[in-house]
Amino acid sequence: MLTVVEMSGMWLLAQKGAPPAGGLQQLLSGPWVPLIMVMVLFYLLMIRPERRKRAELTRMRDELKKNDRIVTIGGIFGTVVNASKGSDEVTIKVDESNNTRLRIQRGAIAHVLSGDGSPPPRDL
Repeated sequence: MLTVVEMSGMWLLAQKGAPPAGGLQQLLSGPWVPLIMVMVLFYLLMIRPERRKRAELTRMRDELKKNDRIVTIGGIFGTVVNASKGSDEVTIKVDESNNTRLRIQRGAIAHVLSGDGSPPPRDL
């Protein structure tokens, strides 16, 4: 049903009827929905795996023990001589013949080598 309304010399045509659609349809048609979907996808593909990798690296560094073979982020191979719990410093032996030792920060350890001297498999 159409209604004619006069406003300051102008005639307006207004329609009476049901209110505009609302609820779920209006919620899903908002312009911010794609933005939220991109943010969720970004979290699932980028942030979550990086957090998991960082937690695994921290756990590996915390579980260091004597005689573990390691590689530093600078590429130095060595054997752990002293790795005190709670300490940020680790002593490694890099040369068997001279008994050369280095004190390094725990954060400088890239990975612990397996029994055959090869690094653990990496996820690409």
